[in-house]
Amino acid sequence: MAKIVITGAGNVELTRKILSDLFSCTDLAGALHIALHDVDPGRLATAEALARRLDSETGAHARIDAATTRPALLDGADFVICQFDVGGYDALLRDLEIPRRYGLRQTLGDTIGVGGVFRALRAIPEMVTLAADMARRCPDAWLLTYTDPMAALCWAVTAGTPLRNVAGLCHAVRDTHALLADLVGRELEEIDFRTAGVTHQAFVLRFESGGRSLYPDLDPLIAGDHDVRSEIYRRFGYYPTESSEHAAEYVPWFLPHESEVKRLGLPVDEALRRSARKLDSYERLRGSLAAGEPMLARWKHFEMASEVIHSMLTGMPREVYLTLPNHGLIDNLPADACVEVPARVDGAGIRPVPIGALPVQLAALNRTYLNVVELTVTAALEERRSAVYQAAMIDPTTSATLPLAAIEELCDELIDAHGALLPPGIRGGRR
Repeated sequence: MAKIVITGAGNVELTRKILSDLFSCTDLAGALHIALHDVDPGRLATAEALARRLDSETGAHARIDAATTRPALLDGADFVICQFDVGGYDALLRDLEIPRRYGLRQTLGDTIGVGGVFRALRAIPEMVTLAADMARRCPDAWLLTYTDPMAALCWAVTAGTPLRNVAGLCHAVRDTHALLADLVGRELEEIDFRTAGVTHQAFVLRFESGGRSLYPDLDPLIAGDHDVRSEIYRRFGYYPTESSEHAAEYVPWFLPHESEVKRLGLPVDEALRRSARKLDSYERLRGSLAAGEPMLARWKHFEMASEVIHSMLTGMPREVYLTLPNHGLIDNLPADACVEVPARVDGAGIRPVPIGALPVQLAALNRTYLNVVELTVTAALEERRSAVYQAAMIDPTTSATLPLAAIEELCDELIDAHGALLPPGIRGGRR
């Protein structure tokens, strides 16, 4: 029986998708042990009720456990799915509202930028604790994480713990391939894609059918588009995988300029609207569950964690885009970084596909992003406040908006505001 631990299970929409997939697989019937963890007892109770309802609807005959304490749940685990959010809505509000008073615009604040740096500083200690516990209790298990900022958290796991089986899961590559196929009027199966980079800033390196590039077909179709993705594509030669509201935060040319924000329709503070919709979705699901409505979610494609787990348990081969330790996968990015690449997944495990060198201009964009990530990981693991300042100073949007003294002042205010959610050494002084 395969044991799957879901930590942050109170993120019930994602839990619902994953369990709907796995419980619907007849080849896994009677073979799954699901252990649910969340620090919020109410959300955990909702997740457990949801899991038991899905088990009943599908006849999966899964074993289901739930607890608000995690370590014992990890014993004997084969997979640990991570989807937690340290600090929740209140911390997100601080990440956006305090920088806004300094004139710093953000859209989602979850990857780099000041919001991404502080989200990482809150999440890295929890992620490192989880990975260290796994290294002791289930050392051969795979940590499959959806939690952002993914590049920073995966790097922190490999730098700060003995655990090596870590993979980040993000929908951006899959969604971008579907978008491009739709734009050029092709079925996905007709197109040969190869994409690589870092989470939220990867690029479609190969976009072909029958050995012919489809980029010339795409160009006239988006010639009149005014959005960040199109602007970056036209200037750097390869289509980026992340939405414009994400992509705008990783470069200095858009959010610091009011005219560009208006021209491109950038949704400043979009993260707050998305978070509110998630809270509404949670309440609707609770209501549907209480009313006895069917909970089984049916989608065109498996959720990414479901794909990985199903392929590893059954041997069915799949190609899945994952964030994995670089270790030579992309030659001109830092060896210790975690990069987003295709991986072959089957009964033998996860085998990433080496990419070689990225086009130099793409590697330059990725290295700028990874500079912020590396300093953020250093700040969290070494509990060094000066590295927090430096991560923000190197960040493209922050550095294009604020002078050095204001960046330090902003970081100090955010450190005070987040308080006990941050590593003690960062709270304790300036060094």
